[in-house]
Amino acid sequence: MAVSDECKLKFLELKAKRNYRFIVFKIENQEVVVDKVGNPEETYDDFTASLPPDECRYAVFDFDFTTIENVQKSKIFFIAW
Repeated sequence: MAVSDECKLKFLELKAKRNYRFIVFKIENQEVVVDKVGNPEETYDDFTASLPPDECRYAVFDFDFTTIENVQKSKIFFIAW
């Protein structure tokens, strides 16, 4: 199974530049391709709404949070749907 170059590029943009809140991937013709990207302003609810109820998807989500020490942090989660 191959991963398209667009997948790699979009993930690097999310990781380094924070251009996206999330990226949803799907398998199409034996290749992993980008299905949807979420703008930085989109929420977790927007992300979950973009997932089809009965189809397989893979996704990365950039989650922002504040620690108990009041420090802003971000973690990228990989989600299999």
